Amino acid sequence: MTGVLPSQTIETMLKNGQIAPSEPAVEGQVQPASLDLRLGHVAYRVRASFLAGEGNSVADRLTKFEMHRIDLSEGAVLEKGCVYVVPLMEHLALPSDINAVANAKSSTGRLDLLTRTITDGGTEFDRIPSGYHGPLYAEICPRSFSVLVRPGMRLNQIRFRNGQSILLDSELTALHAESPLVDGDAVIDDGLGFSVDLRPTEGDLVGYRAKPHTGVIDLDRIGEYDPAEYWEEVRSRDGQIILDPGAFYILVSREAVHIPPQYAAEMAPYLAMVGEFRVHYAGFFDPGFGHAEAGGSGSRGVLEVRCHEAPFVLEHGQVVGRLVYEQMADEPDQLYGAGIASNYQGQGLKLSKHFKMG
Repeated sequence: MTGVLPSQTIETMLKNGQIAPSEPAVEGQVQPASLDLRLGHVAYRVRASFLAGEGNSVADRLTKFEMHRIDLSEGAVLEKGCVYVVPLMEHLALPSDINAVANAKSSTGRLDLLTRTITDGGTEFDRIPSGYHGPLYAEICPRSFSVLVRPGMRLNQIRFRNGQSILLDSELTALHAESPLVDGDAVIDDGLGFSVDLRPTEGDLVGYRAKPHTGVIDLDRIGEYDPAEYWEEVRSRDGQIILDPGAFYILVSREAVHIPPQYAAEMAPYLAMVGEFRVHYAGFFDPGFGHAEAGGSGSRGVLEVRCHEAPFVLEHGQVVGRLVYEQMADEPDQLYGAGIASNYQGQGLKLSKHFKMG
């Protein structure tokens, strides 16, 4: 059946060798509509980001761009502003009718840890063509904080598809009428539009801005870091903030989002013309996210925002992105938030899981 492959199909792909990890899969690696990818044992510091390009392997390109190798076995620091390529533990042997798309995990995006998947012969980041046989690599560029990583850490994830199953606006409108996707009116235009919340119902805290000079974050330490050492609070009393060029912000959507069990979604840019900023996309929303059947009552989308060349005034309710919905090939055996210790079910404004939240 056409659509995004669910958890039970991913488990079958692991058993039949279409996904071939160099080390056995671990508990929690298979998600409702995706598979977490794991870092291998070595990182290559490279001069610049690259794609392999048609006819080339990533290994061949590394011989040109590698500066030095780092053994991750005992843990190693990936430094802010540097680019690294890390072979992943998962290899693929996809059938001719299955393609894949990768994306950063939520906690990765909230640390401004740019992580993209590259492949042999690849001409795009995070896109794996039908029938691909070969290794996977993570390109990692820490942009706000230096991070300590180890083998087996899961910074990005992959979603498998049989064909294309993106919902047309007319289908999305019908789905919203049947099972509301947001509270209130839905802005549907090439997907479900969402806007920024700069008028919270309580207080005036609207977001966080990354501090420029901070310590290292050990990605294995959960709930241990003091936010004040890494983030400045962003407050607004008039529904506006001014984004500073080069700064990284954590904000939150005004809308509470619902992903019904038979669907998955991906966050995408709204329009290039909406302003001098970019909303980063730790972009997969799993079946059950914010949905009542999975113990949710709507969950906000956390926005990872970086301003470009000029200061920009961001206003409450400004549309900054969109969710593209896709049909699942089958409803997953396990929904997001329903008994799988999902970190962000029912979330509002929230930093990554590494920080203490009062």
